[in-house]
Amino acid sequence: MRNHRPSVRLLALVAVLALIGAACSGDGAADTTAAPGTTAGTTEAPATTAAPDTTEAAPDTTAASGEPIMIGILTDLTGFTPWAVNARDGMMLAAEEINAAGGVDGRMIELVVEDSANDADAGTSGYERLAEQGVVAIGGIISSTVGGTISPLAEELQIPTFLVKSGTEMALTPDSRFMFRTCLPAAPMTAPPVIQYVEEQGLTNVGVIVADYPWGQSFRAAVEPALDAAGITYGETQVAPVPPDTDFTPFVRNIADAGAEMVIATGHPPGSAAIVTLSADLIGDVPVTGSWIPPDLAVGGLADLAIGRYVDFACADYTGESYAALAPRYLEFSDNVFMSDDAVAGFGIVRMVADAVANAGDDPVAISEYLHGQTYDDLEGYAHPVSWTEWGELASSAPTVNTISEGPAPEGLNEAGEWWVELLTQSETLEPYQPGS
Repeated sequence: MRNHRPSVRLLALVAVLALIGAACSGDGAADTTAAPGTTAGTTEAPATTAAPDTTEAAPDTTAASGEPIMIGILTDLTGFTPWAVNARDGMMLAAEEINAAGGVDGRMIELVVEDSANDADAGTSGYERLAEQGVVAIGGIISSTVGGTISPLAEELQIPTFLVKSGTEMALTPDSRFMFRTCLPAAPMTAPPVIQYVEEQGLTNVGVIVADYPWGQSFRAAVEPALDAAGITYGETQVAPVPPDTDFTPFVRNIADAGAEMVIATGHPPGSAAIVTLSADLIGDVPVTGSWIPPDLAVGGLADLAIGRYVDFACADYTGESYAALAPRYLEFSDNVFMSDDAVAGFGIVRMVADAVANAGDDPVAISEYLHGQTYDDLEGYAHPVSWTEWGELASSAPTVNTISEGPAPEGLNEAGEWWVELLTQSETLEPYQPGS
């Protein structure tokens, strides 16, 4: 049975993606209104002891031995709400299932939630509150603004901290030992999957459009030399301002006039909806790459324009057997209508922390040291093993490249519509980005 939390309404794609400009530019601007079903800045843990409705009664956890294992959730419940709610609910589901099975050596997992609100100050204060409550790890970080800001705190306070979609290179340094990426790799690592797909499609002429802020410029710095090395024509990279007042028409028209067979818009997350729409009008039926956006959010913003045209990346294998086993449990538990890779990552974070506590104890330093020596190749829903370099970058990232098909979706895996996710290819294992390189 679903938890009776108020439903979180997915925002229209254009409105939500406009927030990404603030996240990646580092100015910390964000909507400060609390998301439906949450309280901004709450430090109370959500209930995680009641198991999902099953044919057997859930174990009685009141007699469990030992103090609870407290794990912090720091995520943008206001700002990047659809991403954050998925990550939060994935973490909550994992805690629910672990507790229902008896906990970790009899100890229950207790989650403590803080809203980082896509804001540096809110992220810092939320992180400090979680640390004061004695959490053994913190996960769920979405925005680059927050990831880059709390990174020094993680090292100072020595708390294992898990990034979900915070792709800024600033989040990791050569000396990082307590920061761990789990889904989106560092921004420079996002170019190779794009190039691989272009080459597999036999395309020789593409257009590139990036946002005029750090994420866009970082992606540009990675994709242009990769295109040059592959001998792929891309003309002049279009550097466009951030919405809401941006007219993308001249930028897309320039790409069309250059004869592009594909539009690479991964470097301009806020413009995704407008770029896809204009590409359909000005170029025709060509693929447009997005920026790790939840599939249901993309379809919600683009409707039929997404079908067979919108191409995006994920750390989840939406067509895999383990995702098919996990997603129905998630949809039963959560008010979300699709299990995004943010939720897959959130679920994995709690599972990995629980494994570390079971094997190394609940000291955060011991947890971090243990995790650095592990490779998780059986995390449900993941497209690739999860392991890390000594500085916390994903050591075996291999994102899936997907498009949206008309469906029908496999039974029980998509409550957002009949459409489904079609796997186009999977990236070769990416070379980890070294900070400062």
